[in-house]
Amino acid sequence: MSAIRRFTMACLATVLLAGCAVPQWLEPGTPLQAVEQSMGRPTQTEALADGGIRLLYSRQPAGQQVYHIDFDGRHTLVSVAQVLSETSFQRLRPGVDTRASVQAFFGPPALVERVARFDGDIWTYRLMENLTPRLAHVHIDPSGVVRRVMFTDEILGEPDPGR
Repeated sequence: MSAIRRFTMACLATVLLAGCAVPQWLEPGTPLQAVEQSMGRPTQTEALADGGIRLLYSRQPAGQQVYHIDFDGRHTLVSVAQVLSETSFQRLRPGVDTRASVQAFFGPPALVERVARFDGDIWTYRLMENLTPRLAHVHIDPSGVVRRVMFTDEILGEPDPGR
């Protein structure tokens, strides 16, 4: 079995194990404590402007989902949303959004890398768009400002030996 196939199988097993709790099934009005009990510890927690709280559950680096589970000021569930989508990344504002705002909304990336033609980090997130595995690449300059967002298809599986 090739290294790529072993890695893909390991990622799939991780996703299946992590996928036991599906936040879309949570009912509005559920108390925060009950959600944490069923979902486990969140990847991160963010304060909301209205006094509420957001639990962010990321399935990165192996998965393709990041869930926002939002609670009101009384710590009862208001909404659940899966936010890893091209639309969400297209809302990023180059020159305005920062490393901190990207982290607060999307959580930690699947991969952080550097390339010769850009002075800064490139944060890569895995997502699924119309049943096509995609990658969103957020270019963040050394001062922590988003400069560009690009998308590529994620190539999974083994290369075609006939090519």
